[in-house]
Amino acid sequence: METTSRTVTDQVSADTGRKVDGYLLAAFPWYGLDEAFTGPRWLMRVGSAADGTVEHGATGHGVEPTIKLESPEDERFAVVVTVANRPVRRSADGTGVLEATSVSTAAWLAGSGLLAHTWPTQMDRTLRQDWLDQQTMLAWELADDLGGEGWSELMLPVDGVPTPFCYRESEYGWVLAGSAGKDEAEGAEGVHLGAYGRGMSAYGLGFSVIKDLETYEG
Repeated sequence: METTSRTVTDQVSADTGRKVDGYLLAAFPWYGLDEAFTGPRWLMRVGSAADGTVEHGATGHGVEPTIKLESPEDERFAVVVTVANRPVRRSADGTGVLEATSVSTAAWLAGSGLLAHTWPTQMDRTLRQDWLDQQTMLAWELADDLGGEGWSELMLPVDGVPTPFCYRESEYGWVLAGSAGKDEAEGAEGVHLGAYGRGMSAYGLGFSVIKDLETYEG
């Protein structure tokens, strides 16, 4: 799978000043649920490369998830992950090669994001790390095989245009991934999109470019 480092989610910008500031540094557009969603919106965090370049981030919709809930099945949320469309290229210092991003990258980030907000309440806390390691590896393998039987195709609107996504469900929620915004005529590279959620059906969702990030500041 062409993707960023498996530890890319650890490369997160520090929350200094307003959380929105990290998002404003990105050289690509951010996506969220379209205007049909009228509930709460909130920012999560951005992921950056070693040189500080923002490479991905996530925006939340609905009730902010927490593993502290006694009944996580009552949560209703959807998180949209935007990943820069980055081809293979040399690193800034010229000493190495940066891996490409792909739809699999978005699928991996969405899958690991869902796991980060999942807490099997019947499981002893001391066993959670083993469970998380096992499930994270499974999410990695699934993201590496988007054409496999673990995925189905789901058509959803992106900026009003029907767009194919790879989609799967589990007992913990759903995950989907695709690409958006690419316009060969205008030379636009677009982005890769991932999403995950629980309690909100993915079938009725639509995505669009976020015109004003301040609407996610609460």
